[in-house]
Amino acid sequence: MSDLTVAQAFTKFLEDISATKYHTDTLIPARKKSVLENLEKTFSASSDMPFWKAYLIGSASKGTILTPIQDIDVLAVFSNEKNAYENYKYDSQSFLYRITRAYDGVATQEVGARGQAVRVFFETGGYVDVAPVFESGGAYIIPAGDKTWLTTSPLKANIWFEEQNKTLDYHLKPLVKLVKKWNKEHSSHFSSFHLETIVANTFSTLGSNYREALMKFFLWSPSYISISDPTGYSSDLSSYLTYLQRTNALQALTSAHDRAKKAVEAESLGDYDEAKRLWSIVLGNDFPK
Repeated sequence: MSDLTVAQAFTKFLEDISATKYHTDTLIPARKKSVLENLEKTFSASSDMPFWKAYLIGSASKGTILTPIQDIDVLAVFSNEKNAYENYKYDSQSFLYRITRAYDGVATQEVGARGQAVRVFFETGGYVDVAPVFESGGAYIIPAGDKTWLTTSPLKANIWFEEQNKTLDYHLKPLVKLVKKWNKEHSSHFSSFHLETIVANTFSTLGSNYREALMKFFLWSPSYISISDPTGYSSDLSSYLTYLQRTNALQALTSAHDRAKKAVEAESLGDYDEAKRLWSIVLGNDFPK
């Protein structure tokens, strides 16, 4: 039998998939700085559309990013002091094209459910998604990919997530990382923001027994797939899922619950090896066995 109990295996696994101090203090800031240099150069103060400021958003800003670090999200805010938005009010796609051209010579592609960001690739691997926006009434407007604009507020979403984490005795972030690892290992049925929001809404209380919490999440979460943006700007975060994708996601959750339940039962009977074997199917082969 392995030296690790199931609880110890979970502790080690969480440590293995979590960002280190090097990631948070050096790698992520360096990649953010790198992609912003192009914007600062192309959209200087003399530009009709000066680059104003930027925020780290997404998993890297929430503390739920997984290793190895692949994707980092940056919100790039452009000044409307010269009424630049008016030039793109009815053609957000041209705005996005203009941002993309700032990275000429660099491997890029437009990404997002409806083309809201420019993905900048690094030769060493990984990428940064740059979401260009204008500020609007305390929120931000971002290209929707069909010449229109969407309203978003990732900074407000971060505040909401931090409040949920506090309410759940700071156990939300570790559980989110485990759920995201499951998602990654099983076809990535859910987008990151959608999945984080589902987890944050599934529980009213949460303890440190993440084996039990995962089992309950897989059982309860189907009721929370159709869920609204916590900032109130999107009516249903699951709208990107087709009928088939939603069906497959539900099947994946059911399968995960079956294995998680068997793993919890095996642990209760003292069969740690079997429990860890089952968790390695749920969470991936790098789970300590």
